[in-house]
Amino acid sequence: MPSSDSDPIVAIATAPGRGGIGVVRISFGRAGAPAAETLMSELTGQVLKARHASYTPFFDEGGNALDHGIALYFPAPNSYTGEHVLELQGHGGPIVLQLVLQRCVDAGRAFGLRLAEPGEFTRRAFLTDKLDLAQAEAVADLIEASTEAAARSAGRSLEGVFSRDIHALVEEVITLRMLVEATLDFPEEEIDFLEAADARGKLRRIQERLADVLREARQGALLREGLSVVLAGQPNVGKSSLLNALAGAELAIVTPIAGTTRDKVAQTIQIEGIPLHVIDTAGLRDTEDEVEKIGIERTWGEIEKADVVLHLLDARSGQTAEDDVIAARFPANVPVVRILNKTDLTDQGPVVNTLGDASATGKDVREIRLSAKKGDGIALLRAELLRIAGWQAGAESVYLARERHLIALRAAEEHLQFAAQHAGQNAQALDLFAEELRLAQEQLNSITGEFTSDDLLGVIFSRFCIGK
Repeated sequence: MPSSDSDPIVAIATAPGRGGIGVVRISFGRAGAPAAETLMSELTGQVLKARHASYTPFFDEGGNALDHGIALYFPAPNSYTGEHVLELQGHGGPIVLQLVLQRCVDAGRAFGLRLAEPGEFTRRAFLTDKLDLAQAEAVADLIEASTEAAARSAGRSLEGVFSRDIHALVEEVITLRMLVEATLDFPEEEIDFLEAADARGKLRRIQERLADVLREARQGALLREGLSVVLAGQPNVGKSSLLNALAGAELAIVTPIAGTTRDKVAQTIQIEGIPLHVIDTAGLRDTEDEVEKIGIERTWGEIEKADVVLHLLDARSGQTAEDDVIAARFPANVPVVRILNKTDLTDQGPVVNTLGDASATGKDVREIRLSAKKGDGIALLRAELLRIAGWQAGAESVYLARERHLIALRAAEEHLQFAAQHAGQNAQALDLFAEELRLAQEQLNSITGEFTSDDLLGVIFSRFCIGK
């Protein structure tokens, strides 16, 4: 039979591998309290007291103890999923956990207990209104957070800070829609509802608040996704040394021999809590070495996917004709920072210069002079990467956001801009005004899940870990 959102489900809720504690979680769905009482009796030999930790054996079919641990029973609706939930907290060995899991499946077969799919417990929490969609996504983001700042921001989203801001925006849009539609419904009344109610002012304030939310969401998305930074340039200009200087560790092999790096070396570092995925690549040059050719092809592949490219040059020679050829191939939509490395071998120290239309790409370029070997000027580079990322100092109160949230917020912003163009005009324009407000509301509602397709839900929750 195909799975259903109301099936009883079970899964190991702790991470794979060995640990001091392992948790098996059961949510009983439509089977309800009778199934919960039956299963806990078979597994523990007793009917557990609600929300009370009971130390008990976990029995197999023959009444032999598979493990000893803590059993907890949470009756609906006071549980994570909003359904009757049983948790068995035993020892964290993979074999004993699998034995307890299989015992649950065997004992629950009579009422249709099955293994949970990835993210299914949190999906239940969403479907039973324990969490909205933005909060549900924050559960996975909190688990996957790679920095302290990302974890704190995910926690704010899980607490509902992001959702409350979205709901407040939706309420303001609904209020404005009511005013507009009242004007459309009663055209014979010689009362200008919109003018009297300051509809334009209300719309302007909604747009301003939406801009604030979008700005914080962009910061949160940056904390979640990080920035992909590719080090590119000719061989032996110090790309590997720069990777080591940024990471503060000897990650890449550094030698005076050109072509030492033949494949990418990736490392994630943090600047102000933002993950930076720094990729050292093979030197770009003409070569007959087949292995090096493959590395160079991969370099260009990484450059195409980059959020920012650091084009390394030797400070002693500056940008050569070969560097012009390399710069001309950089994607037009990717920011490029020109790095003049090895300043310790020149008479000029670290500095940042802004160059207009300075390279063969015809784009504005920032130039940073530094010494990766000595560490001089690395702070300037870190500050420039933060600038490109759009990070604002003191943004510790942001909430974590995903790309789909940004897409919805931008779409809502666009609909509000269209609405502003039709405000206070003739009756036909007011129809368009009302429609654009409705479309903006739908986009905002999609963030919290009040207007979300089942297909999207399937994509979102399939990326969760099993047992969550």
